[in-house]
Amino acid sequence: MKMTLRWFGSKHDNVTLEQIKQIPGCVGVITTLYDSKPGEVWSREAIQAMRNEVESAGLEVSGIESVNIHDDIKIGLPTRDKYINNYIETLENLGEEGINLVCYNFMPVFDWTRSDLAKVRPDGSTVLSYDQEVIDKIDPDKIFKEMEASSNGFVLPGWEPERLGKVRELFEMYKDVDEEKLFENLIYFLNAIMPTCQKYGIKMAIHMDDPAWSVFNLPRIINNKENIQRMLDAVSVENNGLTICTGSLGSNPDNDIPDIIRSFKGRIHFAHIRNLVHHGPGKFDEAAHLSSDGSLDMYEIVKALYDIGMEGPIRPDHGRMIWGEKAMPGYGLYDRALGATYLNGLWEAIDKSVKQGMLGFND
Repeated sequence: MKMTLRWFGSKHDNVTLEQIKQIPGCVGVITTLYDSKPGEVWSREAIQAMRNEVESAGLEVSGIESVNIHDDIKIGLPTRDKYINNYIETLENLGEEGINLVCYNFMPVFDWTRSDLAKVRPDGSTVLSYDQEVIDKIDPDKIFKEMEASSNGFVLPGWEPERLGKVRELFEMYKDVDEEKLFENLIYFLNAIMPTCQKYGIKMAIHMDDPAWSVFNLPRIINNKENIQRMLDAVSVENNGLTICTGSLGSNPDNDIPDIIRSFKGRIHFAHIRNLVHHGPGKFDEAAHLSSDGSLDMYEIVKALYDIGMEGPIRPDHGRMIWGEKAMPGYGLYDRALGATYLNGLWEAIDKSVKQGMLGFND
């Protein structure tokens, strides 16, 4: 396991590489070329400059999150092959620079959705929150402006203004795309890029749908064990794998996350670990990483990752906004640093307990 932190680049993130380097046990960042548009080719020069900046701070580029997928690919338009070829060229350039992990998603229109980006908790911290009753009352045309107004001046990942400024047009484009069609388009994309991934040893790690159900009647296809299994079986090579996101899967209490982790041993390339509090069907708040602060058993989740021999990167996912910090919602420094330390502590305790047991030591 490699502990990492997500970093959006020096032009877009108020958290610095120097600060990340000071988090105990954190060896790298999961990053991106945040100025790039879906469908564009990432030049090798730009990738190299990004990698050099990270490495000069004493960290590694542990993976990319994300090389965003153009809507024409998700919709299955005749132009998709052009954008797939661009994607393949980007993968080749990443491979040439020694970067071999790409986290991505295949969600239409919205990469993720929340009804509140700064819900105040009893302790005074703020968190991202979701309430289906609130979402149902929101006009999709207006949700971008509401998210932008609560973003503390940052461009939110998956909510880029140049794309979501045309929300109505996007909904019209997706009107005939149901779950089956979206799944077919995903498999078409994966089959096209897998030869390049196998050539360079690149692991594609699809992110879970967030939340794990349809929002605004848009299809969801990576949201439970059955659907994940179907996707992995359809393209059954190791390079086609998963980003296990405990918060996304955990939005539906029916998802048994430790069981899902153990079921997909060898296909989990990356993990986002966060906690949340369930308040009822379709209603949850994000929480601190500590198990007792939310509804998820973080020990059992980390133990499951340990049991499958997880060697890839993990990162603490969305944190609370605490101690007066002003940052991109979910992506401040302080609570994610606490989360990284807590997760490292769980891993160390599990590792020592297992090894002592193997040696026959008593508690």
